[in-house]
Formats: sequence, C-alpha cells, structure tokens
Amino acid sequence: MNKEEVLKDFLEYLRLEKGLSQNTENAYRRDLINFFRWLDSLNKQVESVTLTDLEQFISECAPGAKASSTARRISAIRHFYKYLQLEEYISDNPSELLELPKLEKYLPEVLSVHEINQLIAAIDVSTDEGFRNKTMIELLYATGMRVSELISLRLSDLYIEESLVKVTGKGNKQRFVPVHRGAMDLLTIYIRDIRPKTAINKKSENFIFLNRRGVPLSRVMVFTFIKTYAKLSGIKKSISPHTFRHSFATHLIEAGADLRSVQDLLGHESILTTEIYTHLSHKHLRKMIHMYHPRSGRKVKSGEKDN
Repeated sequence: MNKEEVLKDFLEYLRLEKGLSQNTENAYRRDLINFFRWLDSLNKQVESVTLTDLEQFISECAPGAKASSTARRISAIRHFYKYLQLEEYISDNPSELLELPKLEKYLPEVLSVHEINQLIAAIDVSTDEGFRNKTMIELLYATGMRVSELISLRLSDLYIEESLVKVTGKGNKQRFVPVHRGAMDLLTIYIRDIRPKTAINKKSENFIFLNRRGVPLSRVMVFTFIKTYAKLSGIKKSISPHTFRHSFATHLIEAGADLRSVQDLLGHESILTTEIYTHLSHKHLRKMIHMYHPRSGRKVKSGEKDN
C-alpha cells in the first residue's frame, strides 16, 4: 500500500462524501502523517496494526495533550481505518474499540450588550477599512455566523429586499438567516460605496469582504482587528470572532427565543450543541423564577392578577 496515495484518496473521500472542512482536513492530514511516521519507526504496516498498537500510539504521540486534541486524533484514525475497510484494504477494523476521551464541557466567553456597543463604538468608521470592519462585526453579532462563513460570503448570497443572507456552513450545508435592518443597511452601504474603491482580484469578484489587495480577508485578519478594538474599548475578556456567535445565541435565549430556533440560526446539527447556551443564562432564569413562580415569595403588586 502506498500510504501517501491512500491518504490523498481518503481526504478527498471525506471532503466529497462527508463535507470535511479545510481546517479539519489539514488537522487529519497532520495526525495521520505523524501516525505513519510512528509506524515506520517501528517497522509496522498500516494493514497489520492492532488495537493495542493504536492505543500505544495515542498514549505516546502527545503526552499531556488536551482531551480535545486526543479526540480529534482518534477521530482521524477511526475514519481512516473505516475507509480502508470500505475500500477492502483490510477486512477487520482495529480502531472500532478505540475509546474517545471524555471531553470537558466549557462555557464560552460572552460579551454583554453594553460591551458589544462599547467595542463597536471604538471603531473609526471615517476610514473605509474601519467601516468594513464595523460592518463585519455587526454581521457576526446580527446572525451568529462563524468567521469562516463570514469571510466566504458572496454577493450572490444576499437577499437585501428580504433582509436574508444565505450562509454556507460546515459540510457545505446552507441555511438562510434573517438580518436586522441596521446591519443590512451597513452592508448595503459597504457594497455600494466602499467595496468599489478596491481593485478587485478577478477570482474574488463575487466575495463581499475584501482586503486592500482585492482578495477575501483571512480568519487571522478578522481575529486581529477584533482584538485591537477590544483593547481600544477597554474590554479585558479574551475574545475572538466566535465570541459574537456565543453572544448572539445567549442574548436570544435570554430574551426568550426557543432553543430550536436558535439551533436553526446557528446551523447546529444537534440541539445538544445549542443547549450549552442555556447554561450561560442562569442569572436570567433565576430572575424569571423570582418574578413568576407562585411560591417565590414575590409580592403581587396592586393591579396585577394573582393567578
């Protein structure tokens, strides 16, 4: 077996059949190349690997690694051996009983509405770059989209009259997300007045957000300017573009939006992923209990109905 050729075919299979994202593809490639090197050092063949070998590799390759990194590494190996079995390179899959580590649940950082207003106020919109950046941040918070989805937005994804944007998420799955009037107005002004000033690269003509060279912005560029504005506004929290996604979801749930609707807006496959945002609104829920539970001890004000 030519490992390099099989790896190339495997990644193409995942990309086409499973909708593998570029970031995951790169991570899987690194993990499997490291796995191949480990096998070579022991003169072992991919086809003759046992469950014990795989467990040894996982324990040796990155001692003290985060559970999430170990889980991704195991996922890469599992998918790879499942593919080998599918393509009949092997008859038995040694990775079937490879156990994933238990991942810790964490609560993501969230900005308050005041902090978001504070950060946006720190942007100098008198410059074309500042206006573009404000539009991007407003759109992140207005829609809850991922930064990868934002920088991939195309002119053909906009439905301005309907105040909708078509978002292409993980696995090339598409969803339509409503955009409030304020963010859509900013986007319209950017496209009409700011974007045409850029000498646009021919291959990038349909992309909405462009840098000075006329090509789409990178994730790193968006991360960098958000960090800059956070510092200028005096926000001490560690934030990233994803913070606006977390804030979008949390603020909707706190305002009474149902979980299923938020799941659809975020493009989550499972509602279990969306449920983490309910943990961020304990303060809001405590207030609701205090206000409305008949045994909370709250006195009913004059004029209120005591049901």
